[in-house]
Amino acid sequence: MPKIILIVDDEEDVRESVKTILNANGYTVETAVDGDDCLQKLRDIKPDLILLDIMMPGKPVGEIIKQIQDIKIAYMSVVRISDARRRGLCSQPNIVDFFQKPFNVSDLVDRVEFILNG
Repeated sequence: MPKIILIVDDEEDVRESVKTILNANGYTVETAVDGDDCLQKLRDIKPDLILLDIMMPGKPVGEIIKQIQDIKIAYMSVVRISDARRRGLCSQPNIVDFFQKPFNVSDLVDRVEFILNG
């Protein structure tokens, strides 16, 4: 059974391009436009991984991740952050990675594969 990935990003082009890439690599992909939409989708699906934009309008990402249990989350951000800040963000229990946008397609696929299959 294919692994399910939920992409949460307020930019449609990011959602659709990442969805296309991951679908082409055998993953089932769902999308959400913001944190509230993400939480709503989690009522119906249990993804194996959430790719979560770190800066979106609406509910702060910190509030969203507090409501997500037992699902791996990888942040995505277009904003450059320091290594120290990145380590701090990734120190939370279910945060497993941090993707800098724009990202290299093969790097994205390789890292998602590693996260999901170790």
